[in-house]
Amino acid sequence: MSERATTVEGVRRTNLGEVLRLVHHSGPRSRAVITAETGLNRSTVSDLVSRLAEAGLVDEHDPDPTRRVGRPSPIVAPSRDVVAIGINPEIDAIEIGAVSLGGAVRRRERIAVARPDIDEVIEVVAGVIDGWRDDLAGCRVVGAGVAVPGLVRAVDGIVRLAPHLDWRDAEIAGPLAAALGLPVAVGNDASYGARAERVCGAAREHADVVYLNGGASGIGGGLILHGQLIGGAGGYAGEWGQTAACIADARDRRVDDGVLEDEVNRARLLASTGLGWADDDELARALGDSAGVQAREEAARQRRILAATLRNAVNVLNPSMIVLGGFLAVLRDLDRESFDDAVLAQALAASAENLQLASAALGADRLLIGAADAAFDRLLADPLAPDPVLTE
Repeated sequence: MSERATTVEGVRRTNLGEVLRLVHHSGPRSRAVITAETGLNRSTVSDLVSRLAEAGLVDEHDPDPTRRVGRPSPIVAPSRDVVAIGINPEIDAIEIGAVSLGGAVRRRERIAVARPDIDEVIEVVAGVIDGWRDDLAGCRVVGAGVAVPGLVRAVDGIVRLAPHLDWRDAEIAGPLAAALGLPVAVGNDASYGARAERVCGAAREHADVVYLNGGASGIGGGLILHGQLIGGAGGYAGEWGQTAACIADARDRRVDDGVLEDEVNRARLLASTGLGWADDDELARALGDSAGVQAREEAARQRRILAATLRNAVNVLNPSMIVLGGFLAVLRDLDRESFDDAVLAQALAASAENLQLASAALGADRLLIGAADAAFDRLLADPLAPDPVLTE
């Protein structure tokens, strides 16, 4: 093959990926809109969409019948039958989701397991996916992503430390790939949550985003600058829970020399309500209008510390959006206006003048969507590349 042919084919594959990524992250749109958004000419877009449709990666639908001006343009949508598996092991359960191109969760399951080790995660995930065989019949499953509550080395996916799971220098990608016969991506859970909220959630229109997620394992987060997820030198960026808590009143401190996740803490909130375990919706109800004095005081204390700590993120990074997920969103949602005002009032005026705050829009699905999105990376980079054949 000539150098020119190779170059032409390379450009075509790059353009195929650009179009597929556009409809995956931004939703169904007409060929005319794709032409305008990519800057490619109309005939090129027509050819690219046709090739993606032939490969089963997109579906074309009739245009809006109410459109009266100009020639109708077919609507291009990501195929629901192209799927990646999202996985989130936590200290009390393993969550698994089948996520279609476009970010729709078509199946999800939560299996209660206390502090699962890697062998248990592999066994549970393989069993759940096997049980989904009928529902996923006819689907192309392209890979899996694992959202781990801990430090994950970017270069090889080794879990350096997931303290609440007691995983240290642990490999999950290889053994899970062998068990599933699929390529596996591994990353920090909160970074994957940031990714999900950026591509199809509350931060969709923002390129500079700080994301904090509060869960049973503590507080993690992600950072997006100029549209790029920032991992740092080793992939460990975003450990907001390990930063020093900003406590103006010493009476608010509960742990000497404690970090943010020691003070803003889900277990403390649950204890204040008398709940032994609750999901975020149940926690929100318990902290609502009928909450007892102890619960109201604990929630107010944690809100003060969280709001004060967020000013550091605003002053250092100057984001246009801060997104809070998990129980941090529950704290904010008790009174969004007063919480947001507290953050803005404590930050530098110039840094905060265009800042918006939001609660995560994807709810309990955000980590599964983010993990699955990482698993789609290979497909989006080269939509016509064959799926790898993996064996034990």
